[in-house]
Amino acid sequence: MRRPLRTVSRRGLLSGALGSAALLATGGAVAGCGTEAATRSEEDCVSEDRSADERKLTFSNWPQYMDVDEADGAKRPTLDAFQTATGIQVTYTEDINDNNEFFGKVRNQLAACQSTERDLIVLTDWMAARMIRLGWIQKLDPAKLPNVQANLLPSLKGRSFDPENRIAVPWQSGLAGLAYNGSVTREIRTVDELLTRPDLKGRVTALAEMRDTMGLLLQSNGHDPANFTEAQFDDALAKLKRAVDSGQIRRFTGNDYAPELAKGDIAACVGWSGDIVQLGFDNEKIRFVAPDSGVLLFSDNLLVPNRATHRANAEALIDHYYDPAVAAKLAAYVNYICPVQGAQAELEKIDPELAANPLIFPDEALLAKSTVFMALDETAERTYESKFQQIIGA
Repeated sequence: MRRPLRTVSRRGLLSGALGSAALLATGGAVAGCGTEAATRSEEDCVSEDRSADERKLTFSNWPQYMDVDEADGAKRPTLDAFQTATGIQVTYTEDINDNNEFFGKVRNQLAACQSTERDLIVLTDWMAARMIRLGWIQKLDPAKLPNVQANLLPSLKGRSFDPENRIAVPWQSGLAGLAYNGSVTREIRTVDELLTRPDLKGRVTALAEMRDTMGLLLQSNGHDPANFTEAQFDDALAKLKRAVDSGQIRRFTGNDYAPELAKGDIAACVGWSGDIVQLGFDNEKIRFVAPDSGVLLFSDNLLVPNRATHRANAEALIDHYYDPAVAAKLAAYVNYICPVQGAQAELEKIDPELAANPLIFPDEALLAKSTVFMALDETAERTYESKFQQIIGA
């Protein structure tokens, strides 16, 4: 089943330079957001659940992160099915375009224990961890999430920022690795090739998301992105700086690298697996590469913020998407790693080729090469982001 390229995918419109600029512009307000005044607890920020009387919820997500009926773009089949089955009306908005930019939208309300007017949001691991650390996210009731309990991939359980699996439920996961367009260059296998190969000079982009780009460089130096020192970070950053200073790297991007890679305007890049799956529908010579040194694994997580008033309705929707048949339909559209056990067998009924794609259902060999970037406290986050932004010129 051939699918058209969606030119805006989960990292969205405002990634890259704007997202980086947002982080710097907010300065201490973002980096120092964990002050005592901003941190909340369940006791001092109580949320009322009106789900029994109000059969509705508001769901904020990233652009192009929900299945759409390609014959009628107004229809979202899996979401429409949930509304029909439950009677819960969902106000669905695609207003999360960058983690830092969205944080700036909601931080004042959450710090003051005020409503964001959202019942469900989707944020990447590191931002989810920050909000959980600040006490801004409600705990979920496992009894209302039977599908999640039964079908969440074991590799996504017990994460450092949610060890009891009570707060953050993966929506989709993905890999950060290398990609190249075989129509304009020969195969690339290593990070060092990307950063130094003469024929690629000026034809390379890297990601403006610090954790993805720096995680790959740490791995290429033999260090573990899940457990590294500042000296090791600085060593990897020096490698990146050499590539910038030499002109090897053209620029740093959000997912706007995708159309440039498709056209051959760039030859190779640091990229995200889901984007490359989508590009591959139109050009099979565009390939994702998992270097032997490793890849970065990330998840985007469903979260219920404090003062959301429809938590039980949100839990019902979360559990709906952990039905393997529903998860398979979503995976067939978004093309990222599906976090739901049993979805691969369901997708085989829809599209056997997609079901066999290791970038949607990774095998053990690929997962063994994947690492989640180390959770950072406020001080480390501020330090590493500042150093990275200085190199990429954001």
